[in-house]
Amino acid sequence: MAVRRSLAAAVVPFFLLLCFCSVSLSVQEQSNQPQNKSSSPSFSLSFPLKSHPVPHHKFQSLRSSLAAATATATATAASTVAVKSPFKYSMVPVVSLPIGTPPQTQDMILDTGSQLSWIQCHGNAKKGSSSGAAAPGRPSSSATFDPSLSSSFSVLPCTHPLCKPRTPDFTLPTSCDQNRLCHYSYFYADGTLAEGNLVREKFTFSRTQATPPLILGCATSSGDDKGILGMNLGRLAFPSQAKVSKFSYCVPARAARTAPSPTGSLYLGDNPHSGTFQYVGLITFGPGQSQRMPNLDPLAYTVAMQGIRIGSRRLAIPPTAFRPNAGGSGQTMIDSGSEFTYLVDEAYDKVRAEVVRLVGPRMKKGYVYGGVADMCFDSAAAAAIGRSIGDLAFEFEKGVEIVVAKEKVLAEVDGGVHCMAIAKSSMLGAASNIIGNFHQQDLWVEFDLPNRRVGLGRADCSRS
Repeated sequence: MAVRRSLAAAVVPFFLLLCFCSVSLSVQEQSNQPQNKSSSPSFSLSFPLKSHPVPHHKFQSLRSSLAAATATATATAASTVAVKSPFKYSMVPVVSLPIGTPPQTQDMILDTGSQLSWIQCHGNAKKGSSSGAAAPGRPSSSATFDPSLSSSFSVLPCTHPLCKPRTPDFTLPTSCDQNRLCHYSYFYADGTLAEGNLVREKFTFSRTQATPPLILGCATSSGDDKGILGMNLGRLAFPSQAKVSKFSYCVPARAARTAPSPTGSLYLGDNPHSGTFQYVGLITFGPGQSQRMPNLDPLAYTVAMQGIRIGSRRLAIPPTAFRPNAGGSGQTMIDSGSEFTYLVDEAYDKVRAEVVRLVGPRMKKGYVYGGVADMCFDSAAAAAIGRSIGDLAFEFEKGVEIVVAKEKVLAEVDGGVHCMAIAKSSMLGAASNIIGNFHQQDLWVEFDLPNRRVGLGRADCSRS
C-alpha cells in the first residue's frame, strides 16, 4: 500500500476467492519454501470483493509497513492452491475472506508490498454470544472479527519467538501485555495506529477446506477500517504460510467516479490465462546483501525495469536509476497496495520534463494532489491532454512492457482534477521506484514464486 512510516521502529522499505471443490490447505509455522504445484491437487473458491475508497487526507499514508516475522514455515501436507476471486477496484483492491470457525467475513486490502496480515478485532462481544456467528460453512459478515466466536482462535504468548525484540527479519515492535500475551503497537507518521495481539487463526473456505491457523495481527485499534492481506516474499506473508506457489490478479479499468466499480479477478494457484503471459525475472537478495543495503526491501517483488517511454520518445533515463545501488536506493517493485507509481528523482524529473514539454501550459500551477502529485490538469481538458501526452510505457527485459494507453494516463482525483498518476518517491521519504495499481489496470499480474518471476498479460479485467 502507499507508504507509512513507523515512529516506533525502523521502517521496512516498501512496501481472492470463488467455487468449491475438495482439498484442504495444511501448513505450519516452520517453513518458508513455496509448494510446487505438482505435489497435490488444486482447488478453486469464490467470494465477492469490494472497493476501498481512500480519503484524500490519507493519500500519503496508505501503505502498511508492518514487518516480517522470524518463524520459518514447514508444511506437513501442503496443497497447491488454485483460487479465483473477483475484486472491485477503487484505490486499493479489497477482498472479503472467511476467517475463523465458524467463519466471519473480513475485508482485507490485497497488498503485495507488505508481509504481516492483520484483521480488525474487537473484544466487546461476550463469550457465547451469537452476534456475528455464522451457520456452518456460511461466513458471517462483520466489520470486525470477534475472537470469542471462533473455536480455532488462539493468541501468541510472550514466550513465542516472534515476540522477542530485534529478531533479524521482524522489526514490528512487540511487547508483553498485562496478560502475558504478545502485543504489537505500530504508530504511523500521520498519527494513525495499528495495535493488538499476534494470533493464530484459520481461513475457513468451506466445511472441508481451510488453512491451519496462520499467524496474523488481531488489531484492536487501527486508523483503517479494513485489514490487510500481506502477500510479499516474507515468511509470515499469506503465500508462504498457506503454501501458495502462485497468485495473480487483474485490476479492471477504473470507471468514472459516479459509475459502479467494475469487478476484476484474483487467483491463488494456476491461472488459466497464463499461456498468454510474458515473464520477467524477480531480483532476489540474500541476507548478507540486504543487511548492507539500508534502503532496500528484500521482501518486495523487485524487477529490473529498463526505461520509460512517453509517446514515441524513450526518455534519457539510465537503467541504473531503476536498479538498487550499493545502499539499496533505486529498487523497482510491483505493489498492488500503492495506487500511484513513484519514481526516484532521476527518473521522475525526466518524466515531468517531458510532460511539461508536451502540455506544460495547461498544467495547474502550484497544485499538488495529496502532497505528492504535481502534474495535474483541469478536468475539462483531460481527454485532449491525454492525447497530447500519448501512451506511457514501462520497459523491462526481453522486450516486455506495461503500456498505458493515452486515454488512461490521467487519474481523476479531487474535484474533477486529473493528474498523471506518477509522483516523486522522495516526497514520501523513500528511495525506491514503485509501480502502483493505477498502472496495472487491465493487466494480469502473476507472481510465480518457485520460478522467481512475474508474468504480465493484457486483459479486459472486468471480463476475466
